[in-house]
Amino acid sequence: MAQPKNQSLQIERWDYRLTFAKKGRARYISHLDLMRAMQRAIKRAGVPIWYTQGFNPHSYLMFPLALPLGTESEVEVLDIALTEDWDCERLVKQLNSSMPEGLYFVKAAAPVMKHIEIARAEYEISIGFDIPAEKALELFEQFVSRDVIEIQKRQKPKKGRKAGFKTVDIKPHVDILESAVKDGRLYIKLTLPAGTELNLNTGVLVDAFCEFAGAKILRIYTKRTKILCKNGEEFI
Repeated sequence: MAQPKNQSLQIERWDYRLTFAKKGRARYISHLDLMRAMQRAIKRAGVPIWYTQGFNPHSYLMFPLALPLGTESEVEVLDIALTEDWDCERLVKQLNSSMPEGLYFVKAAAPVMKHIEIARAEYEISIGFDIPAEKALELFEQFVSRDVIEIQKRQKPKKGRKAGFKTVDIKPHVDILESAVKDGRLYIKLTLPAGTELNLNTGVLVDAFCEFAGAKILRIYTKRTKILCKNGEEFI
């Protein structure tokens, strides 16, 4: 059960960590639209959301990690705060009654870890190319065995520096757990950096491979399967 926080304030606060899924057509909802959808769903569900204190109060919702557009997941995290102590099962059931198609909550619990502990995320990718899957696998294994995997990473403008691109070697940050042919497609299971220090999207690796292989993607399915801390434990 969640514990009250900021008891010295006039309105008590109970913190909850919600795990939710984003599937089907919902995987194409942008992060900004996802935030708006969650706010509307919570309001419709009649959940007693806690509002920040100060001159411009707003409902407390915190997403520690954005999900790349087009990626499915059942392990996404949303932190919220309530003004009442609710049973976790009741909270999940109440919220799911108001969620749009493709978005639903899996579980709720009191937060254990801090957002800054998030370091990596695990993904599964299934890709159909315009070349045979067996050939794609052979080329992919050659691709990831190279000493360097370079990508063009967008740079934001800073003082004394214009916006643009820089060449980055992502090889040290990519951990391939499995590569195989499954259901006639190239299947890849891997972890990539995620969190406050460094973020890598699966798309940059796939794009770099396509350029290396001279292959064109016909179909692709990507799913985030775990959010991991620096010590390798799952984020809870």
